[in-house]
Amino acid sequence: MKSLLASTCLIFGILAASSFAHAADCGDVTIASMNWQSAEVISNLDKFILNEGYGCNAEITIGDTVPTITSMAEKGQPDIAPEAWIDLLPDVVKKGTEEGRIIQVGSPLPDGGIQGWWIPKYFAEAHPDIKTIPDLLKHPELFPDQEDPSKGAIFNGPQGWGGTVVTTQLFKAFEGEKAGWTLVDTGSAAGLDGSIAKAYAREEAWAGYYWAPTALLGKYDMVQLEAGVPYDEAEWKRCNTVADCPDPKPSAWPVDTIVTLVAKPFSEKAGPEVMDYLTKRSWSNETINKLMAWMTDNQATGELGAKQFLKENPDIWKAWVSPEAASRVESAL
Repeated sequence: MKSLLASTCLIFGILAASSFAHAADCGDVTIASMNWQSAEVISNLDKFILNEGYGCNAEITIGDTVPTITSMAEKGQPDIAPEAWIDLLPDVVKKGTEEGRIIQVGSPLPDGGIQGWWIPKYFAEAHPDIKTIPDLLKHPELFPDQEDPSKGAIFNGPQGWGGTVVTTQLFKAFEGEKAGWTLVDTGSAAGLDGSIAKAYAREEAWAGYYWAPTALLGKYDMVQLEAGVPYDEAEWKRCNTVADCPDPKPSAWPVDTIVTLVAKPFSEKAGPEVMDYLTKRSWSNETINKLMAWMTDNQATGELGAKQFLKENPDIWKAWVSPEAASRVESAL
């Protein structure tokens, strides 16, 4: 009997080891972490699950939308961009896909991404006539720029963000400068967030670029301005997403498609279990908003946020991984 039990345990051990070794073929992995909260936590989540669940040697590399997706499309590096807002670089993604350097493997945020120009709700309620971007641009005097109060201020994201490119192009398209406005470079994600927090603390006017899902829009009640014109897909791809295009046209923002991009060489060596995980791994905007709110309240890093999610939501993430990987991840926690 003891001999039978020993043999059985040995067989199961060999099978488990074989499965783990197969998954470990993924080897060294580079995961792009963009400099916003949801992308930071999901890159750390992927790192933890790939390393602990599938025996990879994953490391995070810091990047932003434009340079990361461009590098993947042209050079096949980094290996994974967990949260890629591909509508911001449609031609680059198309070229990289057609040339066989990148593939799309599911969406981390199937609800989609919401981008645009926003104002605080308290200000929108006090000025019900401001509902669209053209409405906003009629009133630079209500949003004085600290550097030059004779002009209105529209706050943009930091350099390297696809949304920053689009906001710059829409500022041209809607003739913001001619209307008496300045486009303010906030310098970083923290600078952009800080400008909103400061305005809210003082109940001052604020107008500028932001996106959802985010913890900040869960904390501060903001109203998205309508574009006042329909979404023009042709112009969006031709010029509004291209930094050096000289003649952008007014357009509404589309609801962004968010996918996980994987470099083709990595997809071929990673093994089916790893690719199955990357394909299944997704969460709702509500789930990530709650997690990001927890991270903000606790000043938690992406690494701590990922571990918090894994501890609190086994019913969600266990559906993404094999039973063996789930067991290893739980043991590592």
